[in-house]
This record gives sequence, C-alpha cells and structure tokens, in this order.
Amino acid sequence: MEDRLVLIEKRYEELNRFMADPAVATDPEKLRAYAQEQAEISPTVQKHRELAKIRQDLESTREMLTDTLDEELKELAREEIVTLEQRQTKLEEELRLLLLPKDPNDSRNVIMEIRAGAGGDEAGLFASDLHRMYTRYAENRGWSTEVISANETGVGGFKEIIFLIKGRGVYSRLKFESGVHRVQRVPVTEASGRIHTSTATVVVLPEVDEVEVSINPDDIKMDVYRSSGPGGQHMQKNATAVRITHLPTGIVASCESERSQLQNRMRAMAVLRARLYAMEEQKRQAELEATRRSQVGTGERSEKIRTYNFPQNRITDHRLNQSIYRLEEFMLGDINEFIEALIAQDQAERLQAAGITPNAGSNPGL
Repeated sequence: MEDRLVLIEKRYEELNRFMADPAVATDPEKLRAYAQEQAEISPTVQKHRELAKIRQDLESTREMLTDTLDEELKELAREEIVTLEQRQTKLEEELRLLLLPKDPNDSRNVIMEIRAGAGGDEAGLFASDLHRMYTRYAENRGWSTEVISANETGVGGFKEIIFLIKGRGVYSRLKFESGVHRVQRVPVTEASGRIHTSTATVVVLPEVDEVEVSINPDDIKMDVYRSSGPGGQHMQKNATAVRITHLPTGIVASCESERSQLQNRMRAMAVLRARLYAMEEQKRQAELEATRRSQVGTGERSEKIRTYNFPQNRITDHRLNQSIYRLEEFMLGDINEFIEALIAQDQAERLQAAGITPNAGSNPGL
C-alpha cells in the first residue's frame, strides 16, 4: 500500500508542475484534464501526508517515555500515544478504501424500474409502497424524483413504474437495491385475514449521456399514441405518448408523463440508453469472469434480496443475513442502515479481492 501511495504523491506533484507550465495554462482542455485528475487524487495525498505526520509524532512521543520525565508527564505521553494510534488506524483504513478502483457509475443519476411480481393486486400495491419508500429516501437526501412512466392497477398499485432520481452520488447508494423484494402481510383485499406472500422486482440503472451510448436512428422504431389519463379536461387530444423499440435487441422503452411528444421521446430514449448500457456492462462483467462479485454486487433480477414481514415488524436483507425490527419507519424511507451495511460489505469484498487486508475490527464504509 505504501508503494502505491508514494506513486500517487509523485503524480500529484507532477500535475502541479504541469499546471504551472505556461503552455498548459493556455490550453483549457489540458488544464481541465490535469485539474480533474489532481482533484481526484487530492484526498488520498492529503490523508497520506497526515498519516506521515502522525507517524512522526508517534515516534517522538514514544521517545519521551525513555527520557527522565516525571510520572505525570509520562502519563500524558501515554494518553497522547493512544490518541495518535487511533487516528493512525483510522487514516490507514480510509487510505485502503481510497485506493480501491472507483465504480465509474457511482456519481450518476438513476433510472429505477419497479414491477409487480407474483401476488396479483397485492404485488401491485407492494410495488407502489416501494416507490413511495424510495421517493421518501430521495427526499430525505435532498434528491429529486421524476416519474417517466407508470402502469397503474385498478386498486391503487402499479404493474410497473419507472422514475428518475437525480442528485449527488445517487447510484453509489442505490445500486444494491436491484433484485426481488418479497412482502409477507395480510392484504387489504383479504377478508379472512390470511397472510399472503407477494413480490416486486426493482431494477436500478445508471443514467447515461447520448455520447456514451450511440444509437443508430435506423435501429429504432417509434410509435406515438394518446397517453392514458383521468379523462375529462385532462384527457390528451393529441398523440403525445411515445413507445420506442430498439430493433436489434427488442428492448422497448415508453414515456407518457409529459404533455409534449418531444419531451416524452427524450425520456424514452434516456430509458433505452440506460438499458442498453446496463446490458453491455453485464456482458463485460461476464467476459471478465469476475470471481469477486457475490450476490450483493451482481444485481441480478432473479435474486431475492429482501423480505418485508409486516406481522413481525421485520425487514430481512438476505445478502447481509441481517434483520431489523422497525418496518414502518423503513417503508417511510428510513433505509439507510441497510444501505450503509451493503456499501461496507462491498468495500470489504473489494479490499479482499485487491489483496488489501482491512484492520482488525474495522468496518469500512460506516
């Protein structure tokens, strides 16, 4: 680890020299690229320098214990050593995490798709509950949400809802939510009070730009139709809803949430790009045959990742093998405990795959 940190420090100083060069100062593109690279490695350099200073302080403080000091001063020195050692351990752990390869999608916005699974109307109601849960979580973090398309059931649920979540680092925190979510409860439509088990599928896709996924116009078929609505004065008289089919893959994306056909086309294209990007990412991961990735990182839709048991007030995450007993607050968006634990588990696995051993007792990411 120390060798890698020394190389990063040298690169940091090299970038300083480059940016001080008058030739670079007159080249905005080069200057921007150097400044961005330096900003990315700056936290690592600063923590490495702080660690070096703490190590020096530790050495000099330990030497004090060998001097002819009175017992009171020695006791103060021992207390200082404990404090410095704790800070040293924390910095070493932070540097281990900073050295891990970053997921290039972590800073992206998210397109989230929730679909009712097994369970009929109850599955649709559960899909609606999950949509509200993620929307509340987004609101609590200062993110914004926009519905792209929704296919409602007759009892207030969703057969499918697709929505955009915008904010800083959205994908980094929601990427582990992909999978099958299972609910166990007495449905409101159940007269006999029997507990039913239903499911809903969540897919989390990073939003991508046009330049990142090139789509040949000849490869798409676009259909327009009147969007569904409550009727009366709200009924669309023009065909503004858009359905786009990507002919080579058969992927279909649609949007009817906007009153403008152009806006709906742009939203549908954004969903199509995200799905094509995710498909290519899955192919790339399969080709690399990454042995590190466990259930927490694959995001396969077939995986049952979480159970929401209403009679027991319990939510169980099966990847963590962990349960918490505050279901009402969880369904209102207080899901951070599991999200933090999943991030920590992923970081620990990546540290192990990179051959970096975390400090004993540490909990990366928390």
